[in-house]
Amino acid sequence: MIIDVHGHYTTAPKALEAWRNRQIAGIKDPSARPHVGELKISDDELRESIINNQLKKMQERGSDLTIFSPRASFMAHHIGDFAVSSTWAAICNELCYRVSQLFPDSFIGAAMLPQSPGVDPATCIPELEKCVKDYGFVGINLNPDPSGGHWTSPPLSDRHWYPIYEKMVEYDIPAMVHVSTSCNECFHTTGAHYLNADTTAFMQCLTSELFKDFPTLKFLIPHGGGAVPYHWGRFRGLAQEMKKPLLTEHLLNNIYFDTCVYHQPGIDLLTKVIPSKNILFASEMIGAVRGIDPETGFYYDDTRRYIEASTILSPREKEAVYEGNARRVFSRLDAALKAKGK
Repeated sequence: MIIDVHGHYTTAPKALEAWRNRQIAGIKDPSARPHVGELKISDDELRESIINNQLKKMQERGSDLTIFSPRASFMAHHIGDFAVSSTWAAICNELCYRVSQLFPDSFIGAAMLPQSPGVDPATCIPELEKCVKDYGFVGINLNPDPSGGHWTSPPLSDRHWYPIYEKMVEYDIPAMVHVSTSCNECFHTTGAHYLNADTTAFMQCLTSELFKDFPTLKFLIPHGGGAVPYHWGRFRGLAQEMKKPLLTEHLLNNIYFDTCVYHQPGIDLLTKVIPSKNILFASEMIGAVRGIDPETGFYYDDTRRYIEASTILSPREKEAVYEGNARRVFSRLDAALKAKGK
């Protein structure tokens, strides 16, 4: 089985974006905000948005199951207040849940949290609990910068985040550390802000003792870890100067990386530097990079091709990257699959 741990609902029906635009326009005048009940999206519309897009590419590329969460750039936690984020998160999560019910063998959910700058993360707990207990979601997306590129929140090692970590440990769910849209013109959303955040999250964990407080906490750093594999020697050296344990002991029992790296040399570097047990297959298909690579003639985000072509990973390690590691990190996913006899 090939499990893609990084999928977003980037192809949701246009009605969703139209409703969101009305919600944003109504921020200055709360009485003008649309009601949730005004958003009408049928099951047939959901099916069409998936069958001709994500599901089609999964079938073409040979992946079996996608962990599916709301569109990352649409989370936009910097817009409005907690009430705005709470309503928006609930709508987006419900749509992902409906997709998972329409295509139960192909999709399973991960939750967007209703984060808002300056607001206690504990306010996210009800939505997190609903998604895990009622929707059967197997993970969450955690935005370390709800301000949208201005980084006004404390680092991930700060106790500010502990209410979410406590729930993650209680439910044994991992968090993909994933920022949203950048509203800082210095940082392009997908080309800079995402990769900056991946690297920043890793460094925040490196400088802290977070995993002593939460030994079973699990973070998935997407996009191949940003700059982390490329600068592994720098991080090892910094940890050494800080008198930290070896990174394999200090961080790699808790931090994992996905394969959303869109060329063969990048995947080869990732798999050479990072232990295979810490790598989970992912594509983020129909995401930030949707085109065809003129050097290969294949889609950049067809990441299975890179794993298949790897001469670094053994067949057993490829199996772990494709399936075993995901089932180990996402224990609720493993339980859901076993319940279906898979």
